[in-house]
Amino acid sequence: MLDFHNHLMPGVDDGAGTIEESRDGLKTMIDNGITGIITTPHLAASQIETGGARRYLEVVAEAWDSLTAVAEKEFPKLKLARGFEVMLDTPHPRLDDPLFRLAGTQFALVEFPFMSIPPNSTYALRALRDGGWIPIIAHPERYANMESNMLLIDEWKDAGAYLQINAGSLVGTYGARPRKIVFDILSAGQAEYICSDYHARGRCMIRSGTDEMKKRGLSEQLSTMVLNAKKIIRGERPAAVAGAEIDTKPAWKKVLPWS
Repeated sequence: MLDFHNHLMPGVDDGAGTIEESRDGLKTMIDNGITGIITTPHLAASQIETGGARRYLEVVAEAWDSLTAVAEKEFPKLKLARGFEVMLDTPHPRLDDPLFRLAGTQFALVEFPFMSIPPNSTYALRALRDGGWIPIIAHPERYANMESNMLLIDEWKDAGAYLQINAGSLVGTYGARPRKIVFDILSAGQAEYICSDYHARGRCMIRSGTDEMKKRGLSEQLSTMVLNAKKIIRGERPAAVAGAEIDTKPAWKKVLPWS
């Protein structure tokens, strides 16, 4: 599968710190069944707007050269591309440069600042669509105020955005609340993509997360999401992912006669 949300470039953000960690991260993702990677270091939209990202982009370019050199030498079958995870900290994000988008396509991976949905979040998404770009919202289940703002998802969809969930959320990596929310999103058929958000340390949760989807009877949904990620490279919009009734009751409750 193709993973388009991860932090593997060495020494640029809170992901890989060294090229050795980048190498280990690439191997770990391949061992999890990933055959294509679009790596996405953090970038604030306000930095683009003010021109303050120039030096950072130079550092990222150097890190990209180091990463591709390792990949070409040690993992020649891996398809590697680049993009950014753009933080929408301005209402008028500008992503004219293809570097800011996923593999130079019209798709852009975006997140909200401070792991919280700001007021008028849909406005920034519409601004992106008006600019000709297609926003993919990263890990909506992880935002602190998502549970009380689930109706916003319909607004985001109406604005032309898509959703990407983290595989780790499905197995409780980020806690019980994001896990509940991610299954609510899947039940409603609102997520088009699944990625690792792997930071080149610890476990990569793609295999665990996808196994959990299969166990919950979501194999069809998973297949669609895997195909949707591959469509990004071709500049194609994702197929709709079907909703489903999901039994989220803990296993120990299922065996009790009164549960």
